[in-house]
Amino acid sequence: MATLFPDTMPRLTPRAALATAVGAGVLSAALVLWVIGDTAVATGFLAAAIVLGGTLVAWRALAPEPPAPGPAVDWQLVRTLAQESDDAIAVTDRAGRLVCANDRFEELFGGLSAPPGLPIGEAGVGALAAAGRAAWRDGRARVEHAEVAGRAIYFDVLRAGQRQDLLIWRAASLMGSDSGRALAEALTGSLGRRLAESGIMAALLTPDGRVIAADPVLRMRAMGHADAAVEGADFARFLITDERGLIRFEREGRDGNPLRLVQVPFSDIDGAPILVALLDEDEAPVSLGSGAAAHIRTLVQLMPLGIALVDRDGRFIEMNDAFIRAAAVDRDAPPLYPGDLVVREDKAAVADAVRRFAGGGAAHVTDIAVRLGDLPEEPVVLSIAGARGLGDAAVVLSLKENNEESRLKREVAQATKMQAVGQLAGGVAHDFNNILTAIIGHCDLMLMRHSPGDSDYDDIQQVRNNSNRAAALTRQLLAFSRQQTLRPQILQLPDVVSEVSNLLKRLLGEMVTLEVRHGRNLGPVRADPGQLEQVVVNLAVNARDAMAAKYPHGGGKLMIQTRSATTAEIRRRGPDVMPVGEYTALEISDTGSGIAPDALPKIFEPFFTTKEVGKGTGLGLSTVYGIVKQSGGYIFADSKPGQGATFTIYLPVHASGEPVAPRKAAPKAKPAELWGTGTVLLVEDEDMVRAVAERALTRQGYTVIAAENGEIALELIEQHPRPDLLVSDVVMPAMDGPTMARRIRLRYPDLPILFMSGYAEEQLRRSIDIENVAFIPKPFSVQQLAEAAREALGQQG
Repeated sequence: MATLFPDTMPRLTPRAALATAVGAGVLSAALVLWVIGDTAVATGFLAAAIVLGGTLVAWRALAPEPPAPGPAVDWQLVRTLAQESDDAIAVTDRAGRLVCANDRFEELFGGLSAPPGLPIGEAGVGALAAAGRAAWRDGRARVEHAEVAGRAIYFDVLRAGQRQDLLIWRAASLMGSDSGRALAEALTGSLGRRLAESGIMAALLTPDGRVIAADPVLRMRAMGHADAAVEGADFARFLITDERGLIRFEREGRDGNPLRLVQVPFSDIDGAPILVALLDEDEAPVSLGSGAAAHIRTLVQLMPLGIALVDRDGRFIEMNDAFIRAAAVDRDAPPLYPGDLVVREDKAAVADAVRRFAGGGAAHVTDIAVRLGDLPEEPVVLSIAGARGLGDAAVVLSLKENNEESRLKREVAQATKMQAVGQLAGGVAHDFNNILTAIIGHCDLMLMRHSPGDSDYDDIQQVRNNSNRAAALTRQLLAFSRQQTLRPQILQLPDVVSEVSNLLKRLLGEMVTLEVRHGRNLGPVRADPGQLEQVVVNLAVNARDAMAAKYPHGGGKLMIQTRSATTAEIRRRGPDVMPVGEYTALEISDTGSGIAPDALPKIFEPFFTTKEVGKGTGLGLSTVYGIVKQSGGYIFADSKPGQGATFTIYLPVHASGEPVAPRKAAPKAKPAELWGTGTVLLVEDEDMVRAVAERALTRQGYTVIAAENGEIALELIEQHPRPDLLVSDVVMPAMDGPTMARRIRLRYPDLPILFMSGYAEEQLRRSIDIENVAFIPKPFSVQQLAEAAREALGQQG
């Protein structure tokens, strides 16, 4: 919602005001003279008008000019910014009209009523109206407490605008953070009942001491009824203190039981709610084994937040389950001191802080950023506060369990890194493919002038073979960056495994046992069968090497299993990682040496390898990762050192279509004659590639017209007759290949086109978007270019 009511009244100049007043006087005098015929009265009207006009001119001369109107308010921008806030925000004008509000405001107050007319009770409306008047006067005001739908809130009111003619109303919950809201709900629910059964009274307070929530026992003792409404009340008013400093409930008077009040820190956020616990105690000091101390331990165990108690010597007395999980504590060998939880560099800081609080040197909560011993890469916040009246307990520690948050951060960072590396790998592969095209092409041209047995023939052949090996590496980089060309089919995973089983047996050797299991009623998947076979082979080769390291004299087992993934299994992976749905799983596990924990997050990165120098390129698993992701699937690696590794691949079940057994694609029929005639327009921005392609096509009998970019190619089209074939790079500066081809097709609609690129066809399909075109990936040999050109001409012919 965005509405603006601008002031559109014109402001008259002094001359216009005088003329208006005199004119009005003349008309009035004439009217009086015509009606009553009294000249004296008419003259009086005219004189009054002249005096009024003169007064107006004088006032206008002395009055300051209004400020120049400022730029119009962009209410759409204001509302967009308001939408980003979790609080309810509204804007009203001088007339009290609502001109802007976010969705949270409409949701909280059940509509778009303008403040102060909100459903917050008569007292709340009155307080809000008073705050509005104060904000107009002072620029800012606040309502500390109001209620809407049983929820405690507060309002901040701020005067704003270039003319200071707007009020911004912000309503926020007194419960603060999500953890505060959860704890408030728990205190009024199951947690409050369990505390009541243990004789513990607990309340959640705002930083200024107002009650957000309280358990039934505290309500009964403070107000006389377990269902009494205490939200928003000043907590201090429920208590009294005698001359000895003992605290009692005001309702029970000085004859009531003394109380021990304990503040439990549970949040490191400024302005977060405060949790306090009240326990009955005798007037004598309480020992460690007393009932009150047992109640405190019960309270600590019931807290959904990580809480631990430390004595005056700095030793742990109690820690609840949430603290044990957050700190990754070994239950069988718990730490003795808080410093035992953190890395060596942080031990001194933690010990000093605990010692300072235990000695009574600090009364506030201190937050320390530390790194836990088991998770040194993830800093966490440890809150430390002093405790009084808890027997031997002198310090309270609070640690937020952020395992899930840390996991999500790591996954986001890993995904971002993999995406960045993928883009880099794709760019490197493209440039490298151009270089390899020139090298392979020149080798082919030289081999045409040499025959086997010549002194140079073997050397040239060796250069060509190594260039082809480098080309294979670029294909793996493209696979990792998910830019290789896939030809997906609807298939069953067991069929893919069966096709590659014989090859696996030869790769693994006789000493490694291969075990294959297939589930029943597996859903079909849509993927490239050849690429899936490469996935299985790469994982099997890695498993073989890992088992060879563990069993030097042979042994080990490789297990390949296909099955349907259960919904529970998918949910355990996390809906933010893998959407819930139907998946068919391919699981490959081995009994090898496993993967080290520090290496596990990096295994899918290109060029990362744990093998010795010269024994691995580090592209096997990155290729697997790219193929799986480009096929729409997910891959996970689970491993413990010395216990083998398990790679689980999830591919989404294809909704329709009949499964097709994967078969090797039949090789295309090669043209019987590669010799050709006609004119070829060759467009390539890389000089070395253009020179090789021009010489290769010329040797095959074609007349070649070469251009280094799209603009020159269009000029050549105008100057020469119609070519028989257009051979063009896809990605070029200024004008790319597809744009140039579309313009040429306007003139010659049936012109055959052959695109070539160091990027893969899959990545370029959207940018090409032209019918009846052929594609050849770089690097290519002279013969492959000749075959592609002859085939493109044949298809169009």
